[in-house]
Amino acid sequence: MARNGNFVYMPQQEPLKIIYEDEDLVVIDKPAGLLSVPGRLPEHQDSAYLRVLAEFPEAKITHRLDMATSGILMFAKHRDAEVAVSKMFQARSVHKNYIALVQGHLKGEGRVEVPLITDWENRPRQMVHFELGKPAQTLYQGQSYDEDQDITRVLLTPITGRSHQLRVHMQYIRHPIIGDQFYHPDYRQSALKRMALHASDLAFKQPLSGIDVAIKAPVPF
Repeated sequence: MARNGNFVYMPQQEPLKIIYEDEDLVVIDKPAGLLSVPGRLPEHQDSAYLRVLAEFPEAKITHRLDMATSGILMFAKHRDAEVAVSKMFQARSVHKNYIALVQGHLKGEGRVEVPLITDWENRPRQMVHFELGKPAQTLYQGQSYDEDQDITRVLLTPITGRSHQLRVHMQYIRHPIIGDQFYHPDYRQSALKRMALHASDLAFKQPLSGIDVAIKAPVPF
């Protein structure tokens, strides 16, 4: 979230978009610009979690997306599901993919493996720190390149789940995400009016029922 006086938190008031539901879980397609959970200030209370609670009063948080990121966000409907999903994430048995637009021509595929730590003087920003940072790994695969705009559409797969991981890793390899106000120096030039990062795919074995689940959220850019 921006930390300057020009920032006004005004998420769009649109209906909750549920893209998967069973007895234990509910998954939504979170719009960009909406907090995953309430902020500390009264004016930052509107969030995906409170909107889900309005329909599922016992819902629990299982993971988060950055405010500027859109896409798949999963909640547990009850305490047992929350515990089971938490163990599933800890075991890294959840497969997640993101689609992003990044600056420059990112060719082929590869791995970014540099440790990350909170930039305490500029929170909530994160930064690469080889001595004190926590291990972080991201796989990337360039999909298409727009020469006129100098933008590459890329598939990102986080192996770890550090805060701002995809955003910092793309900046580190000099391909910052389009519209990223923290890590792209020219983010205001984006015609999208948002950050081009979307949680597009989530696949896992449902920890209570044992069924295989694969969820997709259409990419809005």
